[in-house]
Amino acid sequence: MSESETARRAPLFKRVLFPGLLLEKSLAQQLAYVGVVTALCIVVNTFEIKFFTVQFSLTLFMSVIAGILIGPVFGGIAVLLGDAIGYVISGMGFPYYWWVALSVMAMAVISGLVMKLKFNFRGSIYAKLALICVLTFAVCSVGINTTGMYYLGLPLWMPKEVLAAAGEYFGGELDFGIYFVIRFFLLGQIYNSAVNYALVFAAVPVLKAIKPLKLDLV
Repeated sequence: MSESETARRAPLFKRVLFPGLLLEKSLAQQLAYVGVVTALCIVVNTFEIKFFTVQFSLTLFMSVIAGILIGPVFGGIAVLLGDAIGYVISGMGFPYYWWVALSVMAMAVISGLVMKLKFNFRGSIYAKLALICVLTFAVCSVGINTTGMYYLGLPLWMPKEVLAAAGEYFGGELDFGIYFVIRFFLLGQIYNSAVNYALVFAAVPVLKAIKPLKLDLV
């Protein structure tokens, strides 16, 4: 029985949680793939470019790609390890924002699961990518990351006087809605997200064309 036939006969939960590329690999081979993706995650977590108030990095891009390449389980593990090791390398004494790690891990999990959906129409790959962008932005960037930064991060690093002054400037207390506007539009996180998602749309069709990766993106 060929490897592809064995993968097709695997239990449903395995076919959902693990990509065809790794489904029938040995544990050593699976760990090797996770190691490579983790290394890529570490690289993108240690480098960023600042343009005025906007911080650009490829963390979102790599989190989504990790889930697509090696599935929601291995992808989530690789992204989580990449974030933790990247922090150790370049944390520079700042607190470890665990909710950021949870956010990027969730991106990999969501991306891997969405890619397992069966859309039987032409251009379905782009529909899946659009769904990934919407879900990861809403659930991860806003629901986990921004919420964590507002309720947990701001008290850690922003002085109370600055919080009070920011709230006064916007006509009241610095509530979550105001913080959302500041973070995404004044500090430019919306632009960072847009760049990362655009790169996902550009990269996935190329990855799909690489036959050894065995990406089932139908």
